[in-house]
Amino acid sequence: MNDSSLSLDTGQLSLEQINIMLKHLPVDVSFVDSNDELRYYSDTADRIFARTPAVIGRKVQNCHPPKSVHVVNKILEEFKKGSKDSAEFWIEVKGRFIYIRYFAMRDADGNYRGTLEVSQDVTEIRKLEGERRLLDWED
Repeated sequence: MNDSSLSLDTGQLSLEQINIMLKHLPVDVSFVDSNDELRYYSDTADRIFARTPAVIGRKVQNCHPPKSVHVVNKILEEFKKGSKDSAEFWIEVKGRFIYIRYFAMRDADGNYRGTLEVSQDVTEIRKLEGERRLLDWED
Protein backbone atom coordinates (compact mmCIF):
# COMPACT_ATOMS: atom_id res chain seq x y z
CA MET A 1 0.00 0.00 0.00
CA ASN A 2 1.35 3.46 -0.83
CA ASP A 3 1.97 6.26 1.63
CA SER A 4 -0.95 8.41 0.46
CA SER A 5 -3.01 10.04 3.14
CA LEU A 6 -6.48 11.43 3.44
CA SER A 7 -7.34 14.70 5.15
CA LEU A 8 -10.52 14.26 7.17
CA ASP A 9 -12.70 16.73 9.08
CA THR A 10 -10.97 15.87 12.36
CA GLY A 11 -7.49 14.71 11.36
CA GLN A 12 -5.42 12.99 8.76
CA LEU A 13 -4.78 9.28 8.27
CA SER A 14 -2.71 7.31 5.82
CA LEU A 15 -4.58 4.91 3.56
CA GLU A 16 -2.84 2.07 5.39
CA GLN A 17 -4.08 3.38 8.75
CA ILE A 18 -7.64 3.66 7.43
CA ASN A 19 -7.55 0.10 6.09
CA ILE A 20 -6.13 -1.28 9.35
CA MET A 21 -8.68 0.64 11.40
CA LEU A 22 -11.61 -0.66 9.35
CA LYS A 23 -10.32 -4.25 9.53
CA HIS A 24 -10.14 -4.05 13.32
CA LEU A 25 -13.53 -2.56 14.08
CA PRO A 26 -15.63 -4.93 16.20
CA VAL A 27 -18.40 -4.64 13.61
CA ASP A 28 -18.91 -5.52 9.95
CA VAL A 29 -19.25 -2.44 7.76
CA SER A 30 -20.52 -2.23 4.18
CA PHE A 31 -20.99 0.88 2.05
CA VAL A 32 -23.57 1.06 -0.74
CA ASP A 33 -23.40 4.09 -3.05
CA SER A 34 -26.34 6.22 -4.21
CA ASN A 35 -26.86 3.85 -7.18
CA ASP A 36 -27.41 0.89 -4.80
CA GLU A 37 -24.03 -0.64 -5.71
CA LEU A 38 -21.85 -2.20 -3.04
CA ARG A 39 -18.58 -0.25 -3.01
CA TYR A 40 -16.88 -1.50 0.15
CA TYR A 41 -17.08 -4.10 2.89
CA SER A 42 -14.78 -4.55 5.86
CA ASP A 43 -12.92 -7.82 5.82
CA THR A 44 -12.85 -8.49 9.54
CA ALA A 45 -11.56 -11.70 11.09
CA ASP A 46 -14.97 -12.64 12.50
CA ARG A 47 -17.20 -11.39 9.69
CA ILE A 48 -20.83 -12.38 10.35
CA PHE A 49 -22.11 -12.53 6.78
CA ALA A 50 -19.53 -13.83 4.32
CA ARG A 51 -18.55 -11.60 1.42
CA THR A 52 -16.01 -11.95 -1.37
CA PRO A 53 -14.38 -9.29 -3.56
CA ALA A 54 -16.70 -10.43 -6.38
CA VAL A 55 -19.59 -8.53 -4.73
CA ILE A 56 -17.93 -5.14 -5.21
CA GLY A 57 -19.91 -3.23 -7.83
CA ARG A 58 -22.98 -5.49 -7.53
CA LYS A 59 -26.41 -4.15 -6.72
CA VAL A 60 -26.95 -4.51 -2.98
CA GLN A 61 -30.23 -6.29 -3.64
CA ASN A 62 -28.18 -9.19 -5.05
CA CYS A 63 -26.24 -9.45 -1.78
CA HIS A 64 -29.30 -10.30 0.34
CA PRO A 65 -31.57 -13.34 0.50
CA PRO A 66 -34.52 -13.00 -1.94
CA LYS A 67 -37.01 -13.03 0.96
CA SER A 68 -35.52 -9.80 2.37
CA VAL A 69 -34.95 -7.80 -0.84
CA HIS A 70 -38.28 -5.98 -0.46
CA VAL A 71 -37.13 -4.73 2.96
CA VAL A 72 -33.78 -3.57 1.56
CA ASN A 73 -35.62 -1.73 -1.22
CA LYS A 74 -37.97 -0.05 1.28
CA ILE A 75 -35.05 1.14 3.42
CA LEU A 76 -33.20 2.56 0.41
CA GLU A 77 -36.38 4.22 -0.88
CA GLU A 78 -37.01 5.97 2.45
CA PHE A 79 -33.36 7.05 2.71
CA LYS A 80 -33.43 8.50 -0.80
CA LYS A 81 -36.71 10.35 -0.13
CA GLY A 82 -35.20 11.75 3.07
CA SER A 83 -38.03 10.45 5.24
CA LYS A 84 -35.75 8.14 7.26
CA ASP A 85 -32.09 8.28 8.28
CA SER A 86 -31.68 4.88 9.91
CA ALA A 87 -33.19 1.43 10.22
CA GLU A 88 -32.34 -1.30 12.68
CA PHE A 89 -33.25 -4.88 13.37
CA TRP A 90 -31.87 -7.95 15.08
CA ILE A 91 -31.92 -11.63 14.30
CA GLU A 92 -30.66 -14.88 15.75
CA VAL A 93 -28.24 -16.81 13.57
CA LYS A 94 -26.72 -20.11 14.71
CA GLY A 95 -27.24 -19.23 18.38
CA ARG A 96 -25.75 -15.75 18.01
CA PHE A 97 -27.68 -12.49 18.48
CA ILE A 98 -26.94 -10.19 15.51
CA TYR A 99 -27.73 -6.46 15.56
CA ILE A 100 -27.94 -4.86 12.10
CA ARG A 101 -28.22 -1.14 11.43
CA TYR A 102 -28.48 0.87 8.24
CA PHE A 103 -27.61 4.58 8.11
CA ALA A 104 -28.33 7.04 5.31
CA MET A 105 -25.11 8.82 4.35
CA ARG A 106 -25.71 12.43 3.41
CA ASP A 107 -23.34 15.17 2.30
CA ALA A 108 -23.10 18.60 3.94
CA ASP A 109 -26.10 19.78 1.90
CA GLY A 110 -28.26 16.84 2.98
CA ASN A 111 -28.08 15.01 -0.35
CA TYR A 112 -28.26 11.22 -0.16
CA ARG A 113 -24.84 9.74 -1.02
CA GLY A 114 -25.28 6.13 0.03
CA THR A 115 -26.01 3.73 2.85
CA LEU A 116 -23.78 2.37 5.57
CA GLU A 117 -24.65 -1.10 6.87
CA VAL A 118 -23.24 -2.05 10.28
CA SER A 119 -23.66 -5.57 11.65
CA GLN A 120 -22.48 -6.70 15.06
CA ASP A 121 -22.62 -9.91 17.05
CA VAL A 122 -23.91 -8.63 20.39
CA THR A 123 -24.40 -12.02 22.04
CA GLU A 124 -21.72 -11.39 24.69
CA ILE A 125 -22.64 -7.72 25.12
CA ARG A 126 -26.19 -8.71 26.08
CA LYS A 127 -24.77 -10.75 28.98
CA LEU A 128 -22.96 -7.82 30.63
CA GLU A 129 -23.99 -6.85 34.16
CA GLY A 130 -22.70 -4.43 36.75
CA GLU A 131 -19.57 -2.63 35.67
CA ARG A 132 -15.95 -3.24 34.91
CA ARG A 133 -13.58 -0.33 35.40
CA LEU A 134 -10.82 0.46 32.97
CA LEU A 135 -7.95 -2.02 33.35
CA ASP A 136 -9.96 -4.42 35.51
CA TRP A 137 -8.73 -7.22 33.29
CA GLU A 138 -9.39 -10.84 33.98
CA ASP A 139 -6.64 -13.12 32.77
